[in-house]
Amino acid sequence: MQPYVRAALLVAALGTIMFTTYHRAYADEGLWLFNNPPLKILKEKYNFVPPPGWLEHVQKSSVRFNSGGSGSFISPSGLVMTNHHVGLETLQKVSSKGKDYVKDGFYAKTHDQEIKAVDLELNVLQEIVDVTKDVQAAVDPKLSADKAFEARRAIIAKIEKESQAKTKLRSNVITLYQGAQYHLYRFKRYTDVRLVFAPEQQIAFYGGDADNFAYPRYDLDVCLFRVYEDGKPAKIEHYLKWSKNGVSDNELVFVSGHPGKTDRLTTVAELEYLRDTGFPFLLQRLYRWEVLLSVYSGSGVEHERKAKDLLFSVANSRKARDGGLAGLLDPQVMAVKKAYEAKLRKAAANTPELKEYVGAWDEIAKVQAIRAANIRKYTML
Repeated sequence: MQPYVRAALLVAALGTIMFTTYHRAYADEGLWLFNNPPLKILKEKYNFVPPPGWLEHVQKSSVRFNSGGSGSFISPSGLVMTNHHVGLETLQKVSSKGKDYVKDGFYAKTHDQEIKAVDLELNVLQEIVDVTKDVQAAVDPKLSADKAFEARRAIIAKIEKESQAKTKLRSNVITLYQGAQYHLYRFKRYTDVRLVFAPEQQIAFYGGDADNFAYPRYDLDVCLFRVYEDGKPAKIEHYLKWSKNGVSDNELVFVSGHPGKTDRLTTVAELEYLRDTGFPFLLQRLYRWEVLLSVYSGSGVEHERKAKDLLFSVANSRKARDGGLAGLLDPQVMAVKKAYEAKLRKAAANTPELKEYVGAWDEIAKVQAIRAANIRKYTML
C-alpha cells in the first residue's frame, strides 16, 4: 500500500503524525510522535514500512503558524498552503478601509505583488531531542510541589537558552505524557512571510457558516503564503508534491501538522466536571460573545470587517464545545470510559509498585469540586 500525505488542507499536530484509511472518518489510534512512529502497527495492519528519510521529509514539509494552525510547504520556492481561517487574521490586518481582502480575496500575480504579513511567523520542526533525564535529574524528589516546579522551570529555561544559542533555532522543551517525558523541539523560524492568494470568504466558507467540525464541506478553504529569506523566496528542500490522481478508497492517509493533543488520560471525574460545569459555563460565555460580536458587525461594513476574525473564532469554538458536550452527555461514551477506568484502577491496586498511586483518582475528583467553585472568579480574573 502506498501512503498518501495530504497537502495542508487537513492538519493535526506539528511533531505528531496521524494515519487512517481513506474510507473511514476517524484516525487509527490517535496521534503519534515523529520520533516514535507505530512501525509495528503500520507493518502488520497496513503492510507499510516508511522508507528511509520519509518521516523526516513529512516532518520538515509541515509548517506551524504562530497565529495558530498548520500548513505545508508545497513548492521549492517557499510556497505554503494552509486553511483560509488560518490566514484570516493576516487578511484582516493587511486590509484597510476600501481594501477588504477578507471579503474580496487576494491574488498576487508576481512576487513583488505579494503582501508582507504584519506579525506572522512560521516554524518548521527540525529536530527532536529527548531531555527527560536532564529535567528529572534537576528536580530532587524530596522537594515540595512548588519548589519542584521552580526547579523544573529553571532547568527547562536553561536547556532552551543553551540550545538556541548553540543552534540558532527556536528551542522549546515540550512536556509529554503529563511529565513522564520531556523533549526538546528545535524549529527553523521564518519571519518574512507574505500573502500570495486567498479566495473571497464566501467561497472559503460556502454558505457563510463558520464551521471546521462538520464534513463534508463544499468550499475552497485555502490560503497561500510564501516564506522569504534575505529578501528572496526561500529555497525549500522538503515539500509535499501534488498528487495527479488524488487519494483513492482504502488508501492509507497520513496527516501531519499542528496543533494536537489527546485527552485519553482524563479521568471520569474530570469528564463529569466538563459535562456538568466546564463546558456549560464556557458555552454560555461563547454564546453571549457571539451575539455581542454579531450585533456589532451588523452596525456597519467597517465594524463587520473588524469583528470578522474574532467572530469566526468564537463561533468555531462554540461549535467545537457543542459537539464535545454532546459526546459527554452520551451515556455510552461515559460508560466506556468508566469501564476503562475501573479496569485501570484494579490493575494499579494489584501491582505492588503502583499501589501508592491508587488514591490519585479520588484526589483528582476532590480537585474538580474546587474547580467548579472557582471557575467564575478565576475566569473573570
